[in-house]
Formats: sequence, C-alpha cells, structure tokens
Amino acid sequence: MIDLYYAPTPNGHKITLFLEEVGLPYRIHRVNIIAGEQFKPAFLAISPNNKIPAIVDQQPVDGGTPISLFESGEILLYLAEKTGKLLSKGLRERATTLQWLFWQVAGFGPMLGQNHHFNHYAPQPVPYAIERYQLETKRLYGVLETELQKHPYLGGDNYSIADIATYPWVVSHPRQRIDLADYPAVRNWFERISNRPATGRAYALAESA
Repeated sequence: MIDLYYAPTPNGHKITLFLEEVGLPYRIHRVNIIAGEQFKPAFLAISPNNKIPAIVDQQPVDGGTPISLFESGEILLYLAEKTGKLLSKGLRERATTLQWLFWQVAGFGPMLGQNHHFNHYAPQPVPYAIERYQLETKRLYGVLETELQKHPYLGGDNYSIADIATYPWVVSHPRQRIDLADYPAVRNWFERISNRPATGRAYALAESA
C-alpha cells in the first residue's frame, strides 16, 4: 500500500498517472497547498522541501519499516523499480528513459513553471521575464518535438516514466501560450497518452480526491 500526499498539480498528477497505470494499491491524502498544509510538521517529516508529491511505502520490498520519499522524479523511479514496470531493464532503453526523466525534472517542468508564474501570477508584468521564459518554453518544446519525431515515446518504443513525468506539463500548453499544431509529433504523443484509460482515471481524481 502506498500513501500518496497529493495536490492536483502537474507534479501531483505524475504519481497518480503511474499508480493508475500499474494498478498498485494506494491511498490519497490531499494536501491543501493554498491553505499552507505543506508547511505543517507532519508533512515536513515526509517531505522536508515542503512540496508535493510525497509518498510513504508501507510495504517496501526489503521487508523493513515504511519508507517515505519526496521529489517526483525519485518517486517515479522508486515505484518503477518496486513494480518492475514502466522502466526497461535493458541498459540502453533504461539509460534513455532516465535521461529524459531528468530532463523533465531539471528543465521542462521548472522552466514551464516560471512561464506560468510570470504569465499568470506575478503581481505586476515583468516583460523581460515573460519573454525569457516564453522563449525557453518554445525551445524545450522544440527539443521534445525533435525526439518524438524519432521515437514514439521518450524512452524509445515503450511508454515509460519519462512520458509520465512530461505529459502533465504539456496538459497546460494553452496557459503556456503554446499551440501544439506547431509541434505535430508532440501533439500525436500527447493525444495517445490522453486516450489511455489510466490517464482518464488519474485526472478524474483531481475532481474527486
């Protein structure tokens, strides 16, 4: 059983996407980040960076005491290794998948997050920042487009944790002022993932959990 500490953000959706895809039993604990629940001591004991998502694995594979984890990329990697799913054991495909996972957590997510902030939440317009992060967003979509022109998924031929990490950020493309018509390979990839039954179940939780 996995206890998932969750809010319906792109990083939160990564974990529900994985868990729904593999059918691993889990419980959702909704963290109200607007009300500041991520700063409560009980949550900080699990996620010292005061960010969602975080998990507690009540039955780790070593048979020891429950283990808590924070950071979405590490959670995806941990769960993939625990279940043996959505991460190839083959050297080359595994390495490719992990490099795209790290690309997402180090670049695609943070830069698109800055795009969201300066376009929608900054208390006053900052033209330099808006332009800077818009250009970087377009560059990163171009990187994604180039890769997906060569392979159906970010790890190669198979859907993986790299795709799961990246997809929730592409969901918000209209708010990033991105038209997927300009990135046809990304649009094809996005539509295929959107149509997966597990994706529908994961996003339905955003309304009900």
